[in-house]
Amino acid sequence: MVKIGNIELGEFPLLLAPMEDVSDPPFRAVCKDNGADLMYTEFISSEGLIRDAIKSRKKLDIFDYERPVGIQIFGGDEESLSLAAQIVEATNPDLLDINFGCPVKKVACKGAGAGILKDIPKMVKLTAAVVKATKLPVTIKTRLGWDDETKNIEDVAERLQDVGIKALTIHGRTRTQMYKGNADWTLIGKVKNNPRIQIPIFGNGDICTPEQAIAARAKYGVDGVMIGRAAIGYPWIFREIKHFMSTGEHLALPTVLERVEVCKKHLRESVAWKGEVIGILEMRRHYTNYLKGLPHIKDYRQQLVTCNTLAGIEEVLDTVAIQYKDHIFERSAPTHDFLPAGNETSGCNVYG
Repeated sequence: MVKIGNIELGEFPLLLAPMEDVSDPPFRAVCKDNGADLMYTEFISSEGLIRDAIKSRKKLDIFDYERPVGIQIFGGDEESLSLAAQIVEATNPDLLDINFGCPVKKVACKGAGAGILKDIPKMVKLTAAVVKATKLPVTIKTRLGWDDETKNIEDVAERLQDVGIKALTIHGRTRTQMYKGNADWTLIGKVKNNPRIQIPIFGNGDICTPEQAIAARAKYGVDGVMIGRAAIGYPWIFREIKHFMSTGEHLALPTVLERVEVCKKHLRESVAWKGEVIGILEMRRHYTNYLKGLPHIKDYRQQLVTCNTLAGIEEVLDTVAIQYKDHIFERSAPTHDFLPAGNETSGCNVYG
């Protein structure tokens, strides 16, 4: 049984990655329905929380059906992170995660996210301050290092454990890689198999098929995997991995009707949480993935991203369900080697 503090997550938990502008409550709802064991909010600026920024505060919204759920914060200042941790604790999540992995320039160049990988002593100091500031279990998400010359995650993992974190998620790329190239799981495995490490170690990067999740467990011994891009528009990835792990067989691919119904739920949740205007606008990024694999879908997709009413969008989706009711989806040949060859999207969203 994998545990973070007193939180029991099962034998091999599947985590939903905290993705900016993606991992909001509506998206988390459909992922939870399909078997995600632990989910995280989008990352939240510690400075924004302290300034009472509306966008940052809105990201604190969590719901009981999501539990266990963690709130993720980022920042490069000890006092701000500590104060943000106290604000987060008041909202009663199950745990608090610190983002030391975001590679985007506007975050990293301010010494936050993956930017902290240039200053490991500061990273440890910030973590210790957050652990001290809250009673919540504190976890970390980070990368292998800043670049190929500083892949110091083995040492970092020991030092973070020593100051009190309860779990560590490692993305198998450096900051300079961004999201390019293949994730390197070798060092993730070394961290997990370090006899000094007693906390759960979760791997992240390029997990897009049940075969890859099983390979991550068998080859590297990780306690669970975190799934990001492969879940966008395809929340079924969680249930498919679980089914394959328990039976050795693939679940039938979701039908067009199933895809449409889950897309509609996602849309309704988005409108309920954000209001009709913003909810509809921000849902547009998801339609391509929900409808992936349908031939000649361009015209319907164009209607979906230009329609401005909930009723109108649902009408288009219902038309898609009728128009393609006899469409049979085909499963791409699974990638048995871990990890896939090619660019950073190899093996992702393979179900179409």
